[in-house]
Amino acid sequence: MSIVLYWHPMSSASPIASALAELDVAHERVLIDLKAGEQRRPEFLALNPNGAVPTLTVDGAPMFEALAIHLWLGERYGVERGLWPAADTPERLQAMSWCAWSYVTYGAAVWSLSTALHPRDGEQRDEQQAKRALAQLDRLLAVLDGHLAKQAWIVGASYSLADLVVGSVLGYTAFLGAPIASHRHVQAWLDKVQARPAMRLEQG
Repeated sequence: MSIVLYWHPMSSASPIASALAELDVAHERVLIDLKAGEQRRPEFLALNPNGAVPTLTVDGAPMFEALAIHLWLGERYGVERGLWPAADTPERLQAMSWCAWSYVTYGAAVWSLSTALHPRDGEQRDEQQAKRALAQLDRLLAVLDGHLAKQAWIVGASYSLADLVVGSVLGYTAFLGAPIASHRHVQAWLDKVQARPAMRLEQG
């Protein structure tokens, strides 16, 4: 199977690069220079009409959206490597739920915070929106903190790709000011996730 990752360092493609490394999946990487606008070239848009990274091709067939790629990698490679729960298990249901939670539920609050702090097209920062978004992130982090108070990792006693997925999203939000440090179980868990060697492979 031929796998190609189209990516850019320090972007939303970075967690996919980390997942491929964690799973030890042989692949080729193609650097897309976002500053030069390579993501808008016709040949790249043919793979990803959104003009964004990450983009993955599997035997030439394109796939986009980071969460979809993560879930496919977990199903295709993670089960046999002990890094993704088997199908039709309670752990698989939890893994999918928390991964979607991080990108969709938590992600919506992150987007609200980001747009408030970094407005475009000459708009002003919206401090009230930022305050509301931070409060929502705090509430969501409390939910995750309660979950991690009961178990060491997202789906139980062992690290899995679900920890990488959720940890990647939360790690990014720390730079935006999300109150992660206020939730001790989340902070301790995130420290463990970020300490894994695969999370540091940014340059490959």
